[in-house]
Amino acid sequence: MGDSIPVPHDALLILQRLNAAGFSAYVVGGCVRDSLLGLTPKDWDICTSATPAQTEETLRDFHLVETGLKHGTVTAVVNHVPYEVTAYRMDGDYSDHRHPDAVTFVSDLREDLKRRDFTVNAMAYHPDEGLVDLFNGREDLRRGIIRCVGDPAERFGEDALRILRALRFASVYDFAIEQETAEAARRMAGDVNRVAGERIRAEMAKLLCGKGAEKILRDFAGVVTAVFPELAPMVGFDQRSPWHRYDVWEHTVRAVGAVPPTEALRWTMLLHDSGKPGAYTEDAAGRGHFYGHAKGSVVIAEAVCGRLRMDAATRDRVLTLVEHHDMELSPEPRRIRRLLNRFGEEILRQLIAVHRADRLGKGTEAAEEIEAWTRGMTDALAGVLAESPCVTLRQLAVTGGDLKAAGMAPGPAMGETLQRLLEAVMAEELPNERETLLRQARIWQHLE
Repeated sequence: MGDSIPVPHDALLILQRLNAAGFSAYVVGGCVRDSLLGLTPKDWDICTSATPAQTEETLRDFHLVETGLKHGTVTAVVNHVPYEVTAYRMDGDYSDHRHPDAVTFVSDLREDLKRRDFTVNAMAYHPDEGLVDLFNGREDLRRGIIRCVGDPAERFGEDALRILRALRFASVYDFAIEQETAEAARRMAGDVNRVAGERIRAEMAKLLCGKGAEKILRDFAGVVTAVFPELAPMVGFDQRSPWHRYDVWEHTVRAVGAVPPTEALRWTMLLHDSGKPGAYTEDAAGRGHFYGHAKGSVVIAEAVCGRLRMDAATRDRVLTLVEHHDMELSPEPRRIRRLLNRFGEEILRQLIAVHRADRLGKGTEAAEEIEAWTRGMTDALAGVLAESPCVTLRQLAVTGGDLKAAGMAPGPAMGETLQRLLEAVMAEELPNERETLLRQARIWQHLE
């Protein structure tokens, strides 16, 4: 992990322009962190001793956007790429536990860096000066540690979202969270509920899709359930089932890690068994059952998605997958055609992934058997798709117009006939041929 960072030409141009005008300036934060990790930064942010007015004057021939003057930020757009240029600042009180009530512009880089959240995000860099690392962020990167700058309780008290950001960074980079930072996160987790739902959703989505998601969900269950109290009953809930080795939360954690890291799938696995504690019953032998738990999980998932202001497409996909996560899936071609008719190819593939993850999370089946089942399902699906099957009314060889021309009166009966023909084609009882289907429709309608 070297200290040299390849700063993009246009970011370097901004640094040089500010320096030539007598101001100090550095690339700072996430771009420095990711560069030191050998990753490609998504954004390049710049901090400077220039005030916003001085920045605007110095960069007056650039395309400037006043994105956050209140907090000292001017965005310079160079070759269609935005660069946020922010004045060194000290933050005032955070009465809303999210944003500073006021900021004070300063000339000291140290004052700016010490207000930042984590040591790995509190480093600055200039090609002529090298790395400015006042809080041992580089060493924490090397050791794989997320640590607050200064007092964790103070940092989290300023901005409660930082609690989830700590978990998110640890998950994304597969890092550990330093002990005092972790303790403060657990102690203050309830404050996260003061944060807007969409911000919580953004951090949680990254956390869930991170490499270390399982470890973070397991080690910080109390933080997650403070944010989502509906999930709290899952933690430590003994399933008393020969089909489950783990309690509901541990099963959930393992299932999250076993599904591909896309947002809809990871939310699905986090929520798929949330209805189990409320659906629990015991038989005479003391074995646990969870009849109808998927419906309860949908209710909880709908509440969570709504509170997070999740977009409709993602919400609907999560609810669909949660509702059907335990439905029977079979590689039998007729069954696959019906599933394609009901869900479409994309959702069916996701349901296969959900079933695989759910089974792997139980801990009672051999992984080889589960993978063999998964291959069998995907191969069977590929075989059905290769035949270009008729699984929707749009693919049927006859239309309502054809039936009308054959003498059938428009109305509900016509729609029922079309659906019946589709069912017969999917069951391979009839070929998808126009004349054959018209003849069968006439027979059903007693027209011949």
